[in-house]
Amino acid sequence: MNKKTFLVTGGTGFIGSNICKLLLKKNYKVKIFDNNFRGSLNKIVNIKKKVEFIKGDIRNSKSLNKAMKGTDAVIHLAYINGTKFFYTKPVLTLDIAIKGIINVIDLCIKNRIKELYLASSSEVYQTPDKIPTNESEPLRIPDVFNPRYSYGGGKILTELMGVHYGKKYFKKLIIFRPHNVYGPDQMGGHVIPDFKRKFKSLKKMNKKFEIQGSGDEVRSFIYIDDFLEAFNLILEKGKHLNIYNIGNSERIKIKNLAYKMAKLYNKKILIKNVSLRKGSARYRVPDIKKIKKLGFKSRFNLDRGLKKILFL
Repeated sequence: MNKKTFLVTGGTGFIGSNICKLLLKKNYKVKIFDNNFRGSLNKIVNIKKKVEFIKGDIRNSKSLNKAMKGTDAVIHLAYINGTKFFYTKPVLTLDIAIKGIINVIDLCIKNRIKELYLASSSEVYQTPDKIPTNESEPLRIPDVFNPRYSYGGGKILTELMGVHYGKKYFKKLIIFRPHNVYGPDQMGGHVIPDFKRKFKSLKKMNKKFEIQGSGDEVRSFIYIDDFLEAFNLILEKGKHLNIYNIGNSERIKIKNLAYKMAKLYNKKILIKNVSLRKGSARYRVPDIKKIKKLGFKSRFNLDRGLKKILFL
């Protein structure tokens, strides 16, 4: 019996590379399609001999079509990530979002691939009415002139195309919305790795620690191992045309995250507040009842997760 073959777009990124490792553990064949804009071959150095790596841009339908050949299922993660890029490269963000999802869906149809998993984001919620926020929350683009929403807007379009094309062309199409995933070897542009970098460069005589906003902004973070457990449940038990939050119910204010990390580093800090980027959400806390119904149980609270990564 032939092994099932997965194509992972964006497979050299932080989440993508870890998903590839999970798929290999499950004895699947794995192909990676990435141009390494945010990812790195270092992320897959331990599995490089076990996967087929195809370097390419998700906007190039010809190279993506070659990667699709002999594929049974696609996990689409290729995107522009990192908050600073939402503001500095909105055209590129939208270009990759729109052309990427069109190419992925068109080529899945062309190659008769009936199983597709689409990575969305907590950014689609923007200013939710309910905290914690479940999957039925209305999706929003509060201000089309704010470049930040190039990211969330692209993800909303990804979901729209996924759901409606999914009804007609796919047997299993699932959307997942990660919420602040963190872990070893994560690049900057995210709260925890950025804080980690700041603590490592903090001078003894200078205790000022910059954070955006008042520090009362609230987030929930999920350690990569917990994310993979939840994603595995989606692979095994997820239902066609369903959307799943993947996150943790534990919540923390950003200033308290800074103090918590300072304590672990045995450093004292004086928080300096700087302006919050326009469009940043005050709350980002997922309702995870739906993924729990599939059997998800978190094994890593924030303290345990941080202790595993801070001194690497």
